[in-house]
Amino acid sequence: MLFDSLFGLFSIDMGIDLGTCNTLVCVRGQGIVLNEPSVVAVRKGTNQVLQNGNAVGLIAKEMLGKTPGSISAIRPLKDGVIADFDITEAMLAYFIRKVHGRRTIIRPRVVISIPSGITAVEKRAVLNSAERAGARKVYLLQEPMAAGIGGGLPIAEPTASMIVDIGGGTTEVAIMSLGDISVAESIRVAGDDMDETIVNYMKRTYNLLVGDQTAERIKIEIGSAAPLPEEKSMEVRGRDMISGLPRKTIVTSDEIREALKEPIGQIIDAVTRTLEHAEPELAADLVENGIAMAGGGALLRGITEIMAAATGLNVRLVDDPLTCVARGTAIYLEHLNEWKLTLESDEESY
Repeated sequence: MLFDSLFGLFSIDMGIDLGTCNTLVCVRGQGIVLNEPSVVAVRKGTNQVLQNGNAVGLIAKEMLGKTPGSISAIRPLKDGVIADFDITEAMLAYFIRKVHGRRTIIRPRVVISIPSGITAVEKRAVLNSAERAGARKVYLLQEPMAAGIGGGLPIAEPTASMIVDIGGGTTEVAIMSLGDISVAESIRVAGDDMDETIVNYMKRTYNLLVGDQTAERIKIEIGSAAPLPEEKSMEVRGRDMISGLPRKTIVTSDEIREALKEPIGQIIDAVTRTLEHAEPELAADLVENGIAMAGGGALLRGITEIMAAATGLNVRLVDDPLTCVARGTAIYLEHLNEWKLTLESDEESY
């Protein structure tokens, strides 16, 4: 304990929001210092990261869907958990190295946010990856807690706070009180599933094959969960599935809203199930406190209105939903010595 406190004074401790789509890193006292896509470019058939281990993040994302036969651009996390252990380790090592640099020989302590519904094996994979990537000590913080802290919810008080965090791979729904999670549900339906639904809609309706990045752009530009005051449209380019030639077409926000009904419906079902399992006193608090929404998926137009209509509660967006979880890990870092006993962690290794 004495050594840990002493080393903590000199190490550059960091919090990591290890997301399916993006990884954000924050440093104690500095806030968010890195925000890059969770993508790694490797030589095909190997785990060798290109550009001497630096083809990670923004550089690698530009290669998605455009790589020649000798290169693979990989997203090593799927549905919020590690799908490729070695590539995740390489990615974490790059991010830790980029933030930590060589400013001190003492390796950093790291707080990593994880989905609330992952298994013990998946937790172990995160711990091992981070330790092998260069962390001295690793703490795991559940994403709903991190989102609640980052969103400024009074999670330590004897009143109910509810968060819905729609990320890339998972949607986290939790009711928190007295510094812990009372009821939670984690479903593997989120932003990526919305993109996949749009890809399938374009295939089915227009016989047009589009990539994941194009689908994401459609979702961001014209996607909505509720009718818009003024319907939008955009030009979409892809490959014709019949002729095999490049083609473009026009799609409207009304069509995309219809396509997104299924994943949005699953998210709303998870929220209502969580509310059904809440203790009566906590449910009573939520009538006044309402629901806070975080994560990139919460930026979809009209989703707060749809959620409010389905639950009968007030629904609001937290400030800067995209960075909410990362900011929560940063605040946790500030209080690491007081709160670390409540976190899951591994044994110390110097």
